[in-house]
Amino acid sequence: MQRLLAAISKRVPSLQGENPTLKGSVVLLSDRDLRAEIAAERVVLEPYDDGMIQPSSIDVRLDRLFRTFENHRYPHIDPSVEQPDLTRMVETAADEAFILHPGEFVLASTYEVITLPDDIAGRLEGKSSLGRLGLLTHSTAGFIDPGFSGHVTLELSNVATLPIMLWPGMKIGQLCLFRLSSPAEHPYGSSVYGSRYQGQRGPTPSKSYLNFHITPVD
Repeated sequence: MQRLLAAISKRVPSLQGENPTLKGSVVLLSDRDLRAEIAAERVVLEPYDDGMIQPSSIDVRLDRLFRTFENHRYPHIDPSVEQPDLTRMVETAADEAFILHPGEFVLASTYEVITLPDDIAGRLEGKSSLGRLGLLTHSTAGFIDPGFSGHVTLELSNVATLPIMLWPGMKIGQLCLFRLSSPAEHPYGSSVYGSRYQGQRGPTPSKSYLNFHITPVD
C-alpha cells in the first residue's frame, strides 16, 4: 500500500476538478469525495452506512458465508483445471462466530455489494487492529477494477497461535477508492476481458481454469 500511495500525487483535491494541476492524475478519494460519489450514485455500497466512512476509506463488514477447503477431495490444487469440490459453503447464524484456527485459510465476503464506475478503482486493505491479532484479510486479491459490481471475496488467514472468532457484521477491512487518470476504455464487466467474477455473490471460489495460460519458458 505504501508503494501505491507513494506513486500518487502528494496533494489530493477535496472535490473532483478542484485542482486543475492534477488533471490526468490518479488520486485517492477523501471522505468528502467518497460521500459525494455515493450521493451521486456513481459508487454504490448496498447496504450503506455513512458511519463506515473514514478519512480516506470506507470500512466494510463481514458477511456470514464462508468457503472452507476440503483438502481430502484432491491430492493437490491445480489452477489449470476445474476442481468443483475443493471448497464447501458454510453459513453461520447471524449471532454465531466462525472460528478460524491457526494456519487455516478460508474464503469469505464483504457484507456490502460494491459497484464502481468506469473511472474509479478500489483497493481492499485490512484493519490494523485485526492485523495485530494475526488476521490477514487477503492474500493477493486486494485490487478492484473499475466497473466491478458484486460482493468482494476475502481471503482470510490466521497467522496467530490461537483461534480467531469472526463475527458476522464485524468490520473486516477498509476500501480505498482511486480516481483514474481517465475512464477505462473497457471497464470490468465488458466482454473484452471476460470478467469472470462480475456480479459475484458471496465468497466465490477460484475460476483460474477459465483463462489459464502458460508461456513457454526456454
